Amino acid sequence: MYLCSHFQKIFQMGIIPDRYISEQMKALRGKIKGGNRPVSGWLAISPLLVFLAVYVTSSIIAHDFYKVPVSSAFIIASIYAIIISRGKSLEERINIFSQGAANKNILLMVWIFILAGAFAATAKQIGAIDATVNLALQLLPGNLIYAGLFIAACFISMSIGTSVGTIAALVPIAADIAQKINPGGADQGTTAFVTAIIVGGAFFGDNLSFISDTTIAATRTQGCSMKDKFKTNLRIVGPAAVIVCILYIILGSSVDVTPEQHPVDLVLIIPYVHIIILALCGLDVSVVLTTGLATTAIIGFCKGRLTWTGLMSSMGAGVGGMSDLIIVTLLAGGMLEVIRSNGGLDFITRGLTRGIKGKRGAEFSIAGLVSLSNLCTANNTIAIITSGEIARDITSRFGLDPRKTASILDTFSCLIQGLIPYGAQLLMAAGLAGVSSASIIGYLYYPFIMGAFAIAAIIFRFPRRYS
Repeated sequence: MYLCSHFQKIFQMGIIPDRYISEQMKALRGKIKGGNRPVSGWLAISPLLVFLAVYVTSSIIAHDFYKVPVSSAFIIASIYAIIISRGKSLEERINIFSQGAANKNILLMVWIFILAGAFAATAKQIGAIDATVNLALQLLPGNLIYAGLFIAACFISMSIGTSVGTIAALVPIAADIAQKINPGGADQGTTAFVTAIIVGGAFFGDNLSFISDTTIAATRTQGCSMKDKFKTNLRIVGPAAVIVCILYIILGSSVDVTPEQHPVDLVLIIPYVHIIILALCGLDVSVVLTTGLATTAIIGFCKGRLTWTGLMSSMGAGVGGMSDLIIVTLLAGGMLEVIRSNGGLDFITRGLTRGIKGKRGAEFSIAGLVSLSNLCTANNTIAIITSGEIARDITSRFGLDPRKTASILDTFSCLIQGLIPYGAQLLMAAGLAGVSSASIIGYLYYPFIMGAFAIAAIIFRFPRRYS
């Protein structure tokens, strides 16, 4: 009351305009009513919980984790996030959301997804995937068939940047090999075992590929280069791959099966080799993908496998294939910015790191976060995008190396994705091989051993040198 009368006296003296007094009084009443109080921690992070609840519940009702678009769940969660924000006008809330979606790292990630989609589709159009598969099969030694299949899956997945694509290309061949191992008809165990070899190798390449969407998401959210992440990641999972290879050599020592041979045009493999070499040289990934796309187009024109219309169509199809991921990335960026402005990300970081004093605990909290996200979404790329900003906050707070954090995000998301029976990779592999997805899990030696090395890398703080 004293403040109100004080304003009135000043106005009567002609010092302050009536409009100014009116604005100040409205602001004062808003503060008295608590309109500018910060959102509580649990309410601030509730949009993430709404997203998970909507997606998981809808998927369970549909009996299929891939029948419900992730983008739909993000739309509902984003609208909810805007509604619960306090002390801001609707325009201010939408501006915060838009600023998050338009963050330079988010937009750069979207641009890389666009280029990666265009490159992958165009390379497939000219026959690069078939040439790569045929080359791998030609190089397979008959008496080392298990190890050879694993190495082929690793190489192909790292080249084409997708575990799903590798599984689609190699599992039918693996199922045929299983029939030849048991001429009387492959039993379910043999088929599941050979299929698991392909799935394990597919995740090795997906985890390390320079054009994989998981690698793109992990490096962009943590602000490190693909080259540095690759070197760090390889030191963690490389020994696991070597051990698995030795194991497959031992298990396949008594088997001698030669896959059907097909002619190989080595020129068609150049786009993938180009990508790998330039990325290892440390060039910006946008430059790598742009030049890779140009190289693919030139080879396609020279070989008569591509016309100008065909190039435009394949690029458009590749970008279209990335559209859902692009939309999810924008929605997630906007929603997480709203959560951040409400103090939600700080609340999550404090909750995850409560009682943690060292870097080991911080790294385990990041591994646990992305693993839980992957279990709920059954999509390792979405899990990384959702967890990336929180992981970056933890990295900054505890002085972790972004390269190690990016490797943890990618490795643990691939680990969980490779072991859940409702994941796209296992469902596709099971469908192509004619076995149940659960029957494959017991033979997934590489994901299990990779997980053991990833945990050991955190416990023993390995690698200590990143350059």
